Amino acid sequence: MRTKLGSVLAATVLATGLGVAMAPSASAADTCWADGDGIRSWCRNVSGAPVYGYIGNNHIYPDPTKVVGYMYSNPSWFYCKLDGQAWVGGPHPTRWLLTVADNGKLGYMKDTAIYSETDPVRNC
Repeated sequence: MRTKLGSVLAATVLATGLGVAMAPSASAADTCWADGDGIRSWCRNVSGAPVYGYIGNNHIYPDPTKVVGYMYSNPSWFYCKLDGQAWVGGPHPTRWLLTVADNGKLGYMKDTAIYSETDPVRNC
């Protein structure tokens, strides 16, 4: 019984580890690209990712507790990026990108929900 249980656990750990190792990262992905108008950038993102609101009436502070909509399109467009905001992790651990959710609400998407490298997106 112990041998079978040990084998199952080892296989589970190995499969989980391989799944994590094979997940795409922003560093391996293509970069975001500018729209012809120079106002928006297009990036590949997680379909269904939440878009978060902002704190108070000031649009420059994302509120990580307030979901205002979701982004089902991929790729999606973004106005600009903000660094030094609430922690999100990933290669840009405090970066958020300003966009409009599919329901028309203005908000921010976490950088970790974007596959493309977001460095080329202009600063807010």
